[in-house]
Amino acid sequence: MERPPLEVQEWRRGLGFGSLRARIFAVNIIAVLAFAIMLLYIDTVRARLLDERTAELAQEAATIASLAASLPAAERVKVLESQGFARGTRLRLYAADGALLADNWRRPGTSRFVIDNPDDRSWRRRSALFIDRALERLARIHPPTGYAEALPDRGDRWPEIAAASPAEPATRLRRAADGSLVLAAAARLPGKAASIHLTDSAEDLSQIVRAERLASFWLLIIVTIVTVTLSAYLARTIVRPLRMLAIAAHRVRLGRSREVVVPRLPERRDEIGALARALSDMSTALRGQIDATEAFAADVAHELKNPLASLRSAVDTLGQIEAPDLRARLMDVILDDVARIDRLITDISDASRLDAELSRSRFESIDAAALAAGLVEAYSVAPLPRGVSIAMAPASGPAMVEGEPARLAQVLRNLIDNALSFSPDGGKVELAAEADGALVRLSVTDQGPGVPPENRSDVFTRFYSQRPEAEDYGRHSGLGLSIVASIVVAHGGRIEVTDPPGGKGAAFIVSLPAA
Repeated sequence: MERPPLEVQEWRRGLGFGSLRARIFAVNIIAVLAFAIMLLYIDTVRARLLDERTAELAQEAATIASLAASLPAAERVKVLESQGFARGTRLRLYAADGALLADNWRRPGTSRFVIDNPDDRSWRRRSALFIDRALERLARIHPPTGYAEALPDRGDRWPEIAAASPAEPATRLRRAADGSLVLAAAARLPGKAASIHLTDSAEDLSQIVRAERLASFWLLIIVTIVTVTLSAYLARTIVRPLRMLAIAAHRVRLGRSREVVVPRLPERRDEIGALARALSDMSTALRGQIDATEAFAADVAHELKNPLASLRSAVDTLGQIEAPDLRARLMDVILDDVARIDRLITDISDASRLDAELSRSRFESIDAAALAAGLVEAYSVAPLPRGVSIAMAPASGPAMVEGEPARLAQVLRNLIDNALSFSPDGGKVELAAEADGALVRLSVTDQGPGVPPENRSDVFTRFYSQRPEAEDYGRHSGLGLSIVASIVVAHGGRIEVTDPPGGKGAAFIVSLPAA
């Protein structure tokens, strides 16, 4: 037989005896056990009815013994043999030596209970007797002794007669060859040596109990079928999809997320369907995070390779150059490359810690207009390069947002630095902050060359390499705008770049939910 995949084997190994399928069947089987216990209870009812019938027969034997003792000896046999009973009870009178003196079955037409021929049993009768024997063994009921008429018919052949006393009748339960139960009761005549012996069939009780048991048995069969069907349905609709999801998640955990497809179960509109779609979305996001991490690592290696190659070349050449001016130029190159690597490592470290720090940040209400005005004032303290100026557009009022102050300040600083880098000599950088209904919009506008429409989505990717023409290579790492985009998204906002109202330059617009 083909073995299941390794993932399935490992998943099953972790279940132990706590499988949800086993629990479903265990819970649903309680109803079946209840009906099975009810079948055993019916046997206890039969035992109680037999005890009541036995006590009744013993009392009847004692009553007849008292009556017989009061009759003259000449009339005693005649009176006893004339007695008839509705259930066909057999009444016999035995002498002290065991001889049969009277028997009511001798009289023609007397009602008698009948013991069937075992060979003439129908399949229903055989089935009923089989169930009787099975339940007796299950309930640990000791089977009664067999019933057979004494031949010759003498009183000393009935143990209950020997056990009876003038004060206390004796009883005995027997089973006939056809499976029916036969009750016997013996009582001694007061002041006489003779004994009364009554024999009665309990088949009517057995038929009542058997009918109840048969109805309960068929009900048990129906309940069992329904229970197993419902359990299988629940196992198929609950356990099977959960097992598929567990195996898929297990394969993702083992690092096989590339090849695994987490089922989304679109037809399920319940909690399991919601769980499947959540796991599928989570695996997709995880795959995206893995792709982003791999791409980031590749980009870092690529960006570090260029300054390191330049640095290695300058260091190798430095030992071969003796002219002071050339050595000074090579030292400048080495220092620039070291500074470039330092800036790159700093930005990479900041970008790698960004998600973790944002997840731990506690947001607070911030006036975005006041934050922007404070940064403009800070940048205006010292003269900006190339005569570029920075200003804040008048705000109509507070622009409140929920966020982390240091990170939102970092967003504005990165956008301002980017605008200053692309601004021409004597250009102007303008900030604005306005509340617009449910949003707060922050904008940073410059008068530089702008961003071509086809590249406007690329500027927010890591290590994007578009630079101003007058800027030395390596002045910026290419991570500033990607960090801005990550912070804005973490605050529930979005960022876009468009043309400014004047048509020249670029306008970076950040939209954040208003507090």
